[in-house]
Amino acid sequence: MTILTFLDYTGVAVFAATGALAASRKQLDIIGFLFFACATGVGGGTLRDLVLGLTPVFWVREHLYLLICVVVAVLIFFTAHRLESRYRWLLWLDAAGLAVFSVMGAVIGLSATGSPVVAVVTGVLTATFGGVLRDLVSGEPTVLMRREIYVTAALLGALVFVLAVRIGLSGPLGSVPAFLAAFILRGGAIRYGWTLPSYRHSPGRPPDEIS
Repeated sequence: MTILTFLDYTGVAVFAATGALAASRKQLDIIGFLFFACATGVGGGTLRDLVLGLTPVFWVREHLYLLICVVVAVLIFFTAHRLESRYRWLLWLDAAGLAVFSVMGAVIGLSATGSPVVAVVTGVLTATFGGVLRDLVSGEPTVLMRREIYVTAALLGALVFVLAVRIGLSGPLGSVPAFLAAFILRGGAIRYGWTLPSYRHSPGRPPDEIS
């Protein structure tokens, strides 16, 4: 097993755990846990493969990804109540999953197309869509609607990987700084509330001042 394959399995497991934790917060049954874990774990990668035309998608070609989601869902079902703060665990696991998937999405996008631009886009899609899907289904405010940095962290991870490859670092070597960049930025947003400047609405001029 290569390092990148291990990271891919790890990312699926971590995102599946965030989905199962979301199910625990909603006090769902085991089927709910399985659904949330699978949807979150493979959702981003499924969208990536469809965009790239890689069909059948990765979890159809390799069933181990779904089995990982199932095992994680069952483990969380029996242990979630032992976690003192499930929401904080969810946030940090999600940050780790985002960092891993931003790299893996970029790796697969670059391998499939050779385009750095496409690699960055697939890195962002892979890293964020599973979390967006999880939040939408669970009725939580989606990561896109929160002010904390989220998508930007995935963007940074994918960009760092692409730049690392451009300067001659191999996939495994380039993945380390990319993972760290994404995780540190997202971690800072969780810990310190880092945000990007938001749009400030400027009221229009009164009608009588418009000539």
